[in-house]
Amino acid sequence: MNQKEVEVLELIRRNPYLSQQEMAERLNMSRPSLANFISNLMRQGKILGRAYVLPEEKTVICIGGANVDRKFLMQQPAQMGTSNPASVSGSVGGVARNVAENLGRLGNSVKLLSIVGNDPEWELIEAASSSFMSTELTKAIEGLSTGTYTAILEPDGEMVIAMADMKIYDFMTPAYLSKNESALLAAAFLVIDLNCPRDTVEYVRKIALANKIPLAVIPVSAPKMNHLSDDLSGVSWLILNRDEASKYLQLSIDSTEEWHQAVQQLVERGAESVVITGGKDGALAGDSTGTKHYPSIQVGHVADVTGAGDAFSSAIVHSILESQDLDTAIRAGMINAAKTLESNSTVRHELTAVQLQKELEEL
Repeated sequence: MNQKEVEVLELIRRNPYLSQQEMAERLNMSRPSLANFISNLMRQGKILGRAYVLPEEKTVICIGGANVDRKFLMQQPAQMGTSNPASVSGSVGGVARNVAENLGRLGNSVKLLSIVGNDPEWELIEAASSSFMSTELTKAIEGLSTGTYTAILEPDGEMVIAMADMKIYDFMTPAYLSKNESALLAAAFLVIDLNCPRDTVEYVRKIALANKIPLAVIPVSAPKMNHLSDDLSGVSWLILNRDEASKYLQLSIDSTEEWHQAVQQLVERGAESVVITGGKDGALAGDSTGTKHYPSIQVGHVADVTGAGDAFSSAIVHSILESQDLDTAIRAGMINAAKTLESNSTVRHELTAVQLQKELEEL
């Protein structure tokens, strides 16, 4: 390579999602000249495809919520209609953001694609997240407020009620995401939560389907299951709980037989692999070859249930990226969720790939 080709390649390495015009301006050359250099680099195999994807790129993009969480831990069991003594704590959260931090702590290259307000809450999220993920795809919009989530917890950590201000995600439209379409196409894995509007989820599903990019869909709550279309083609992993599955399929999931049927119906709708969790009853996972039950891992003390589901999903995605089989992936999800339940943090601070592997071996 000549010096100019080296400069072009280095600029693409730093930011592979610039337009040719932006790159030409930064390198002080004409756009046609830049196009020639890029063509030469593509012929040499230094660049892959129109998105200028470098061969070593292997990034997970997590799309969806990035919030500030506030938790009120009551000193005594809840009494309705009166004041309850409680202690309050704050942390950063959001399903997509939590998954991104888990994956980042596990050593994966991660980018968060969300939408936030230009406010102190976003500054808090960015400061807490930047060590574990890139936030370059997340934009702060004037006049909007960053999402907030407030949970009321019993003394044993069980949730009484939670309140969420997530209006900002209505602005996370396909047009908003399309500005980063080249980044989406370059991803090794996509994860989306259902804070995103229905047409945005569809936009990402169709990108994943058309370009054979693995996609995990992680619901946020039962009421948001209407953000997911009936066609699940292109969804590599659908990870949800029984309430969410029941809401989506419009059927009760009270018996073991109904649980198995729910997994099978979701696979029939196009999802490649489905996991329906059942709390203390464990999880049921399945694909086109059948379903299998996985018992839950006993937890000595539940410090806080917040973040356990995100930890479960994250460890599954990490295992798939490491080319692990279904059994290993589900077991990794189980252990990460159990350890998170025992932690006061939404994402446990001791999490690493080495630590997770050690815990799997001890299981």
